[in-house]
This record gives sequence, C-alpha cells and structure tokens, in this order.
Amino acid sequence: MHTPWENRYAQRTQRMGSSAIRELLKLTEKPNLISFAGGLPAPDVFPVEEFTGACQRVLRDKGASALQYGTTEGYLPLREMIVRHSLRFGIEINADNVMVTSGSQQALDLLGKILINPGDRILVESPTYLGALQAWNAYGAEYVAVPSDANGMITDALEEALRTGPKFIYVLPNFQNPTGVTLSLDRRQKLVELADRYGVPIVEDDPYGQLRYEGDHLPSVVVLDGQYRENNDVCYRGNVIYLSTFSKILAPGIRLAWAIAPPEVITKLVQAKQGADLHTSTFNQIVAHEVSRGGFLDRHIDVIRKCYGERRNVMLGAMDRFFPPKVEWTQPEGGLFLWATLPEYLESAEVLKEAIEQNVAFVPGLPFYPCGGGHNTLRINFSYANPENINEGISRLGKVLNNMVGKEIAG
Repeated sequence: MHTPWENRYAQRTQRMGSSAIRELLKLTEKPNLISFAGGLPAPDVFPVEEFTGACQRVLRDKGASALQYGTTEGYLPLREMIVRHSLRFGIEINADNVMVTSGSQQALDLLGKILINPGDRILVESPTYLGALQAWNAYGAEYVAVPSDANGMITDALEEALRTGPKFIYVLPNFQNPTGVTLSLDRRQKLVELADRYGVPIVEDDPYGQLRYEGDHLPSVVVLDGQYRENNDVCYRGNVIYLSTFSKILAPGIRLAWAIAPPEVITKLVQAKQGADLHTSTFNQIVAHEVSRGGFLDRHIDVIRKCYGERRNVMLGAMDRFFPPKVEWTQPEGGLFLWATLPEYLESAEVLKEAIEQNVAFVPGLPFYPCGGGHNTLRINFSYANPENINEGISRLGKVLNNMVGKEIAG
C-alpha cells in the first residue's frame, strides 16, 4: 500500500538496514532456546546492589545537579577518572582528550558524522564489527577490507589497501568482535608505522581490552602511536582516536562510553553531539562515577574476568567434545566471542535454521564481511549463558553440525 512517507525519506536511508543481530534476537525469544547470538554481558555480574546504593547517595547528596542538564563533553569527575584509569594502561592524556558518549555506538555514529563524506573509503578488518558498518553506511561509506587470521589484521596486506586512499583505519585489536582474535604486538607496531607513513588516522575500538583471561596485556594502538611520535605531552595529539565503554565493565543499560582523541577532534565530536542529544545522561554519569569510586571498578572487573573466563573454558571444552573434526574455531584470550569456520560446502545461515529447530542460536558470519564472503562462518557468544546452558547448547549445536557434515559426506 502506498503511503505519503515513501517519497519523503532522505537518500541516506537507502543505505540503512536493520541489524542482523537485533533481528535475529527476535527469533531467539522462544522458550527453552539457548542463545549464543547476542553480545550480551552476563546479568549475573551486574552490580545491582552497588547501583542501588549509588543512586540513593547521588539523589540525596547531588540530586539537583544529577537531574539537571550537563556539559556536552561529559561530567568532569568521570572524565578525570577515565584519565587516571587510562594512565594505568600507558595512555597519557588529560580531560581535554576525553568525551563521554551514550554508548560506543554513539561514538561510532558521531565519527561518521564528522569524518565520512559519501563515497569515502574506510579501511577495515574482514570480518569486522557489524555495528560500525551499520553506523557508517548511512553516511555513504565504502569499505576496503584487509583479511585477518589468528593474529588479527594481516598487516602484510595493509600497504596495498592504504594505497586506495582510505579516510581512516578502523580496528578492534583486543579480542575482536566477531572473531575473538587479538592483534599481535608486531602487527600493532606495523599498523602505526604504515598509518603514519600514508597519513591515515586510526580509530581504535577497544570495548573488551580489560577482559583478558590469559596471556599478557598488549599496549594499545594509541599508546604505540604516542611512543612512535615520541609524544611527551600529557595532552595527546597523535594519529589515533580511541573508544572504550562501561557497557562491558559495569552494565550496558547505563549507555556510557568514552572517546579519547586530540582536542581538535574532541571539539568536532562535541559539536556533532550537541546536534544529536546535547549531552549524555547527567544522572547516569554521576551514578557511574559514584559506583566506580574506592577501587570498586577494579574489584568488579576481576569478578567479570573470573566468570567469563570460566564460561569460555567450558565452551571450548564442549566444542572439543561435541563438534565434528571438520569445524575449526578461534581460541580467544579474552572478550565475549569465539568464531567458528565450517567446511566450505556449508552455509551458516542454513545451519542456523536447523539449530533454531533444536533450540539453540548463533550469529551467521556473513553480515560481518563488508565486501562479501564468510558464508561458512559463525559467531558464538560465551559470556551470557551459564556453564550448564553452554554445555547443553553446544551439545545441541554439535548434533546439528554432525548431522549436516555427515549428510554432505554421505552425499
């Protein structure tokens, strides 16, 4: 049926699409279904009691300011806390380098707003984070994809991609979404060096960096960039925009994240954010600051690491037991996801249909490839389900895979 709205939408809406994961989550609402589809933190570790106390204290002691409009850059004590927290990981900045956003997704959208003209090429890993593609498609971005392996983006293929003149490089170096792999130190250094040589800035998305369950912490790309430039100024002025979030270390429902960038980039982001929502919720920012004080954030991250590390181990063990030999998967050292590759002759979308019949779900890999490919790949989340459900869900999925692999072999 024709509606009066059909001819009113802006041209950019033609490049918008619903998130494949959000749409899939609607299918996973059936009872008894075990879902490994969403990138959901475990509600078991949400600090409900601490938030309850913090809300009461904030309303009692700072109610007038917490319920008032705030600055676009964000609540200054929270930004200063982010500065101190970042310094412990070698990121030398001051509050002028920090803007608080309404989740990392808003930061990605604002970056699209200030950086991307229609037709601009963005250099990305393949596969890459679906939310970034969804944010930037609306601004008319095109993509140059660099393949990845068990050590992240293959930087030997980076120089050829840089010759296409991309606007910026987008990379998730730690426990990448969707694959769970980590960019090795030598590749991080090569990335910084090549980006500088070609004059192309880097957007480093790091939502999972503090969720490491084994191995040693690797310096962030923004840290390596500062070292490469011998930047001794406490105000960072380099080639990297760094994003991180409270969604994975406190709770996603508060919609709090932050961007670290040179002051002139922060100014542009502030202007873009003023047109979007004026500022991130003052109340949420002050409550998050109150919750995080007194070393609680560090203690809570330890709780999350223990919980997710156990769930990762349970899932890897279950896959060893139940998956057919022809299926391969990554061995993430942290984060929320692992990535499985099926035999070439299988379509993960077809496997999903059979899996949902068996009351288990995952995300097919195809949407994570901006330039095509990945028909036989899938993303599996291990943070949300408890160990019992992980074992049961992987058992169900293993039966589906064994059946489908067996049919092909028999045929």
